[in-house]
Amino acid sequence: MISTRSSLVRALAALGLVAGIGAAATACSAPATTDGTTASASSSASATAGAADGDAVLTYDDEDQLLSMSYPGEDGRTALELLLEHDPSATVEGEGEMAFVTGIGGRAADPTSEFWSLDVDGQFAEVGAGSLETKDGETITWTLTAFE
Repeated sequence: MISTRSSLVRALAALGLVAGIGAAATACSAPATTDGTTASASSSASATAGAADGDAVLTYDDEDQLLSMSYPGEDGRTALELLLEHDPSATVEGEGEMAFVTGIGGRAADPTSEFWSLDVDGQFAEVGAGSLETKDGETITWTLTAFE
C-alpha cells in the first residue's frame, strides 16, 4: 500500500515505465497472459517502486493477480540471481543452469496451461534464467504466459 507522497510519486513513475515496457512488448507480439491480456498499460496495473532505481515493477490484473515482474539487469549477474534478490519467495525447480521458475510473487504457474516466460528488453530469452547473464541497462521481465 502506498503510504507517503514520495512513494506515490515513485509508483506513478513505475506505472509510466510499465506502460512503456508494455507498449514495447505489445509491439513485439508479446505472448498472451493466462487471462488473454498482455502485461501492458491496457491491463489494470499496480506497481511497486520504479525499476529505474533498481526496484522491481509488478503488474497486476483486475483481480489483483500478478501478471508480470520487471527489474533492471546488472553486469555479471544472472536473471535468476536477480529474481531471487527481488522476490526471495519465488519458487524454482532445479538449480543453476537447470533452474525452472515455477512461481513469482506468490503466484504459481499452472503447469498444465501456463509458465513464467523470461524476456530481455522485450525479446524472449534464448537461455534459462540461471544461464542468462544480464547487463546494466537491460530490463528483465517475467510474464505469466499461457501455452499456445
